[in-house]
Amino acid sequence: MRLAQLSEDSGTTTATVKYYLREGLLPPGRRVNTTQAEYDESHLRRLRLIRALIQVGRLPVSTVREVLGAVDDDTRDQHSRIGAAVWALPHGAEPPAGDPSAAAAEETVRALLERLDWGFGRLAGPESPAYRMLVGAVAALHRLGYPCTTDELLPYAEAAARVAETDLDMVERYENADAQIEAAVACTVLYEPVLLSLRRLAEAEVSNRRFGTED
Repeated sequence: MRLAQLSEDSGTTTATVKYYLREGLLPPGRRVNTTQAEYDESHLRRLRLIRALIQVGRLPVSTVREVLGAVDDDTRDQHSRIGAAVWALPHGAEPPAGDPSAAAAEETVRALLERLDWGFGRLAGPESPAYRMLVGAVAALHRLGYPCTTDELLPYAEAAARVAETDLDMVERYENADAQIEAAVACTVLYEPVLLSLRRLAEAEVSNRRFGTED
């Protein structure tokens, strides 16, 4: 397809497509003459990922470039490429330095992951942004006196594992490794607001069933 068709099919203006090409976010097309190039489904798929990262994830171009660099690093295996790309995404706050609740929180998180028999590889271990974000969240619960023992966190972790299985079942529908990796990153960004919204709707429904008077 030509640039105009790529723009139309992706819902992205031609000026924006050209900008992504100049910034190296979108690979160049196959040159057919001095002024025109051909693009294919891989370009369309990449544009959808870029839009997910920029428009939904609100990532700056520099961060998108870092994420896409991990996506495109074919020296890694599939697991490592997905993990590295997700690692590059923004994460929530880590515990502040010197926070006395952080040590207790880290002990709780370690005990939780051991109980779940989740590995402590580099992508999921103490250096992982997601791990540090979890420690920060548990530290806040601990500091403010809300429930955060291993037993209390376990149902959330088990629900998260079921969500992860659903995520990867969806990703495996795509036809090749590159498409699967791009889908995994896009769905990480796109489904987080879905999960948050569904949780809040579910809480409203369960609260009404337990405590409400609505018909």
